[in-house]
Amino acid sequence: MKSEQLLVLQPDVAGLEKAARILGLGGLVSFPTETVYGLGSDARNDRAVAGIYAAKERPSFNPLIVHVPDTAAAEAYCVFNDAARRLAQAFWPGALTLVLPVRADAGISKLVTAGLDTLAVRVPDHPVASGVLSAFGGPVAAPSANPSGKVSPTRAAHVVAGLGDRIDAVVDGGACAVGVESTIVSCVGAPALLRAGGIPVEALEACLGQTLVAEENPDTPIAPGQLASHYAPQGKVRLNAPYAEPGEVLLGFGPVEADLNLSVAGDLTEAAACLFACLHELDAMGAAAIAVSPIPDHGLGRAINDRLRRAAAPR
Repeated sequence: MKSEQLLVLQPDVAGLEKAARILGLGGLVSFPTETVYGLGSDARNDRAVAGIYAAKERPSFNPLIVHVPDTAAAEAYCVFNDAARRLAQAFWPGALTLVLPVRADAGISKLVTAGLDTLAVRVPDHPVASGVLSAFGGPVAAPSANPSGKVSPTRAAHVVAGLGDRIDAVVDGGACAVGVESTIVSCVGAPALLRAGGIPVEALEACLGQTLVAEENPDTPIAPGQLASHYAPQGKVRLNAPYAEPGEVLLGFGPVEADLNLSVAGDLTEAAACLFACLHELDAMGAAAIAVSPIPDHGLGRAINDRLRRAAAPR
């Protein structure tokens, strides 16, 4: 269901109901979460999910996250173990995605799981996302609302610029507070970190009382965001740069002279919230070469560095 003109919906009752109707008809609707804007479709509708892959030009072997309103809904589609329940109780709603065995009778499109026997699921912590999910009344597959491999959107304007002629509607809920995607943890076997994100790894490990296993295979991803090259701006990216070389634009962190700065105060929370907006701005500036200040690799810094490493990877 592709309309001739992208609808920009307000986050009121009428806008949420309109978004739900479009989803019910197999359409594509972008909406904000606390992390980034997602591109949603009915996770049970093969044709609708195929529309996500087509709009994003996303590899079909890269699975999608399903968004649901609460833990009870997640348990209808997935098999939880003790570790998963502990994490869900502590961090849902919130920026945590769990990869769990999918139930045989879940009714989720095989395109969502990329043919795997697991499902990535989360409960977003955003009133607009919750409103869309409640109004729709079903599971919504929703990767980030950007062309595959490009910078994730944290504002409705980013969605319009990247996908405006490929989707049906976007619900404008303002800027996303967290600004980087969810942390992904597999609870199939020993709990394993699949992607650093909006929930610090240290907090997850404290909840579980154990260290998360590191697990990553970008050639055959079992969760979103594991491809080696991802989140990329147009320009070439150089990391851990104390200063910019001639011809480079400096994306700074901390009290440095820079063209753009993630956080002059050196605040990792502020830096995470600003990261993708700054990368979009660098594209708008036409930056062909980008130097990035060193970012501390702890807390949200791990998620920021993960995104920057993928942005800098060969394409």
